[in-house]
Amino acid sequence: MNILGIRIDKLNKQQALEKVANFLNSDKQNKIFTPNPEMLVDARKDSYFKKILNSGDLNICDGFGITLVTRGKLKRIPGVDFMQDICKLAEEKGKSIYLLGSSSDEVVKKVSEVLQKKFPLLRIVGHDKGPISKQETVNKQQKDNEDVIYDIIVKAPDILFVAFGHGKQEKWIHENLVDLPSVKIAMGVGGSFDFISGKTKRAPEWMRRIGFEWLYRLIREPKRFFRIWKAIITFLFLVAIRQN
Repeated sequence: MNILGIRIDKLNKQQALEKVANFLNSDKQNKIFTPNPEMLVDARKDSYFKKILNSGDLNICDGFGITLVTRGKLKRIPGVDFMQDICKLAEEKGKSIYLLGSSSDEVVKKVSEVLQKKFPLLRIVGHDKGPISKQETVNKQQKDNEDVIYDIIVKAPDILFVAFGHGKQEKWIHENLVDLPSVKIAMGVGGSFDFISGKTKRAPEWMRRIGFEWLYRLIREPKRFFRIWKAIITFLFLVAIRQN
């Protein structure tokens, strides 16, 4: 389906995981993105970001607002849950993963420890907080990016999870994946590392189930008001205009 010019695949979680399993057996590299309302709004004024999102090999719906405007045709698959589903699949198939991002050595190390405890046979071959950049993109030639690329090449993971925040992570994957020959799947996972590490607390299950996770985050983090406004009000307004 196409929402505000971005393709989102009409799949349930099991169907999406079957695609992931096929990706692991394919000869090509594959990109997994998790469009949510805020990303769709941002892509309207960033043509490069929009182009990259539409180049995804698997685009899963990660926003209740998208489920709402499609009248349930697109079911939400939270990126943080899908990432861990992929880890379980990797454990079963003997595939390896690499964790990149969060801008914090402590957080990314904690994510590695939590995942290793949850999936004892999972091969986590490396982790790194990622290159530092205040821009929307990371310069491929900057020293810390070259160091990360070298480490990933040496560790040779099958799956790469990138947590730089939306926009920056998708652009990084698009620009750097070709230099990482072992990687069959690269997935942008946004704030998933913060949730898995425990740095940020997730909403209770019942709130997630009815699509009120945004309200929980607003109560806990009032500074996110503008981002949540953009993800809900602006998104719904833009969709309504397009439908009329």
